[in-house]
Amino acid sequence: MNVSSRGLLGLRERVGSSLFHRVAGPQGPVNRARIHGAPGPRWFGPDRPIRTVHGDASMFIGGLRALLLQSLHPLAMAAVAAHSGYRGDPWGRLQRTSTFLAMTTFGPAADAQLTVDRVREVHESVAGTTATGEKYHAADPHLLAWVHIAEVDSFLCAHRLYGARPLDAAGRDAYIADAARVATALGVLDPPRSQAELDDRLAAYLPELRASQEAREAARFILLHPPLPWVARLPYAVLALNAVASLPPWARRRLGLARVPGIENRFVRLTGRALTAAIRWAMTPPPASSRTD
Repeated sequence: MNVSSRGLLGLRERVGSSLFHRVAGPQGPVNRARIHGAPGPRWFGPDRPIRTVHGDASMFIGGLRALLLQSLHPLAMAAVAAHSGYRGDPWGRLQRTSTFLAMTTFGPAADAQLTVDRVREVHESVAGTTATGEKYHAADPHLLAWVHIAEVDSFLCAHRLYGARPLDAAGRDAYIADAARVATALGVLDPPRSQAELDDRLAAYLPELRASQEAREAARFILLHPPLPWVARLPYAVLALNAVASLPPWARRRLGLARVPGIENRFVRLTGRALTAAIRWAMTPPPASSRTD
């Protein structure tokens, strides 16, 4: 292996390690070893679409889109604002979410179930009243369904636009059916199992959705004030711009996020594809032969 190849591999390792540490946290290596190395059956086989989607770098954009979309339900947003600590510990929240997704998608079935059980215990304790006097409870199946629908719609949308191998129509239906397995375990009643059902459920929530003050504050924090060093601000801005660009027009209007079609179609998505490809390259381990030369 020549010097330039070693330097490129070194850069790949450093960038990939930094990204992994941010997303997975200090327990990331231990969790990864357990998720991928422990024996036993999994909820999903290696050929399932949920593995294709959740294992792709497009999830960086899909995750931001999901947070913005989820914030439009005032009861769900009130629960997040009061109990999640997203301002004080945003990376901790991200790391818990990424570990949950990884464990339920790739991990041993027994560990996946334990992970779901822990989340359900937390949901039972999250309850309160909004500033307008509406009561919320995180274990409410109706709120759980909204969070699930917003996530699945966002992950699929980002994968369609930025994924390495976007799913066809049958694959999208299969992904939604896979995700329904996890949603049911979490307490969602009759989650959607096809693209048509997902679209119908999303439309049914529209009358309940609005940009509360808490939602607008969350959007500003996510988009404008991420807790990142300056060197990471530009790539994060590219991810955030693409997350916003992929939102449905009605969601952008409610959040007060402007749309510039020409720039978005020609520039924003181009940069999004380029950055997603770079993240995918950095986080994919090099071939064994490259590591041992």
